[in-house]
Amino acid sequence: MGVRERLQNNPKRLEWLYKTTHNMILGMKPMISRLGMERFERFVVGVERWSKEKIFDCRMCGQCVLHSTGMTCPMSCPKNLRNGACGGVRENGHCEVIPEMKCVWVEAFERSQMMGVYGDEILHVQPPVNRQLEGKSAWVTMLTGEDKDVPAAWVGINNIPVIDSANK
Repeated sequence: MGVRERLQNNPKRLEWLYKTTHNMILGMKPMISRLGMERFERFVVGVERWSKEKIFDCRMCGQCVLHSTGMTCPMSCPKNLRNGACGGVRENGHCEVIPEMKCVWVEAFERSQMMGVYGDEILHVQPPVNRQLEGKSAWVTMLTGEDKDVPAAWVGINNIPVIDSANK
């Protein structure tokens, strides 16, 4: 078993690391704002991309939900599903598109059961991926609120609600 598998199969440790990093970045928000979000992003995006790709097979969607999905990146699903498995999961729990791969959502559910603080978040419905945020730092989009914003063109389509960013 490689380093990635050992880390991913220990989601409680990753959850602690996420929570610690999240709290640290939130605490640094005033300093980061003075520095400038663009400047901070230039500094952090490379480290974020490298570490998340190595550990989570991350696709840098800019709307990270790892803590809500058992520290498993839903964007590594061949169908890019963000709210659970498709109807084609095989009896053995493997993917219908890549049969030798375990379904990302089976792994996410199993790992979420091992978590403490965020384990129940797998039950929360995630908004559709905003492709305009691809490649951006999820830490920056979290600080700016962009990760929760729904593009204006989406409002009214498929009953997507307007999210009031002032009340996040």
